Amino acid sequence: MAIKIYKKTSAGRRFSSVNRREEATCTSPEKSLLQPMKKTGGRNFSGKITCRHRGGGAKQMYRIIDFRRDKDGQAADVLSIQYDPNRTCNIALVQYGDGERRYILAPVGLKTGAKLYSGDDAEPRLGNCMPLARVPLGLEVHNIEMKPGEGGKMVRTAGGAARLVGREGKMAHLVLPSGEMRMVNAQCRATIGQLGNVEHASVRWGKAGRTRHRGRRPHVRGSAMNPVAHPMGGGEGRRHGGRDPVSPTGKLSKGGKTRKRRKVSNKLILRRRRNVRYGQLVL
Repeated sequence: MAIKIYKKTSAGRRFSSVNRREEATCTSPEKSLLQPMKKTGGRNFSGKITCRHRGGGAKQMYRIIDFRRDKDGQAADVLSIQYDPNRTCNIALVQYGDGERRYILAPVGLKTGAKLYSGDDAEPRLGNCMPLARVPLGLEVHNIEMKPGEGGKMVRTAGGAARLVGREGKMAHLVLPSGEMRMVNAQCRATIGQLGNVEHASVRWGKAGRTRHRGRRPHVRGSAMNPVAHPMGGGEGRRHGGRDPVSPTGKLSKGGKTRKRRKVSNKLILRRRRNVRYGQLVL
């Protein structure tokens, strides 16, 4: 089992669990593919907080990921499966015939020693990357491009997989993990398989310290603030705020539609995603 639950020896252990990372085969990253990451604390270039409740956390090194998979005609040997602190899924270190090494997203079932290919001539096997026009209908794919050649943008989280359900002309029809059905150019590339580290969502952090290590600071309720700090603040005693739940800037925060009505890509969406909180389709 990938999730380990400790004995309840303390308050922090009582409700916590850890990921044993059984899929990972190596702990030391490839130094040539690392970049230092600078902490912003949720602040923009002028020092103003644009994303609240961010700051601190363990120092991380960014792993340069090959989302394009554009090295066609060469076999890539999988050297190791590694943990990436910057994303929920695991990554795989591959080496091509000319000696170049790259990181890619690791799907479920990918083993060290496997050979991966990319391009129009690649076979529809686990880990291979090819245009959607060459992928057989019904297969699960991930790391999907939205425009040909720009690199994978969709379905890159742990356990993520989209299903190719049809093709019509130059467009391919995909069912995304959210339930949304979307049209994508058939020349866009995608990788075969479901992304690994499927049980990532089952991990319970258990105590505040582990959340602080991730760079998350305490989240204060708006109704607990003063009126000058939040629209829902103030009042005699405890209350619900006297208005619909909003953000500090007054924007509706519970179920409000945030997608632009005139967005160009609206015509590519055949069916909107299913809203998990309210159990209905978002129109």
